[in-house]
Amino acid sequence: MSKAARTYYVLFGSLLVATLLTIMPIPVWAEPFRPEWILLMVIYWSMSTPRLIGVGTAWGLGLIVDVLRGALLAQHALGFALTAFISIRFYQRVRAYPLHQQALFIAMILLPHMSVSLWVYGVLGQDPESWTYWSPALTSAIMWPWIYILMRAIRRTTDLD
Repeated sequence: MSKAARTYYVLFGSLLVATLLTIMPIPVWAEPFRPEWILLMVIYWSMSTPRLIGVGTAWGLGLIVDVLRGALLAQHALGFALTAFISIRFYQRVRAYPLHQQALFIAMILLPHMSVSLWVYGVLGQDPESWTYWSPALTSAIMWPWIYILMRAIRRTTDLD
């Protein structure tokens, strides 16, 4: 199998697993704390291979999330595209950071995505009921070191570097 085919299989497989984690049922009390799995994969791939995952791909994946969550069409797409742009813009700098600083960066670049969604909810009159609206940024930042280590190991074992 060629390197390009392996790259696309790993890329598609990781996005498929992230999508399954996004739609997997969890208890109602844990739902507000679900990490942004697909967006974490978009951030990882846009920082590790910015030529493959860009703003357009992030927009398309955001549309998929809109459909999966029953959200207003392009609500998540705009936030995903904005997040991908920021991660691509700063990927060379962020890749040199230690993992705990990368996790802080992840939390910070998730905030514009969540702010766009909050704005759309406000326009629709569906304001969030509590502070837990912002918790996916925290849980995603907590999950980032493990995702980074796992995905880097997969990239290296499949010789995608």
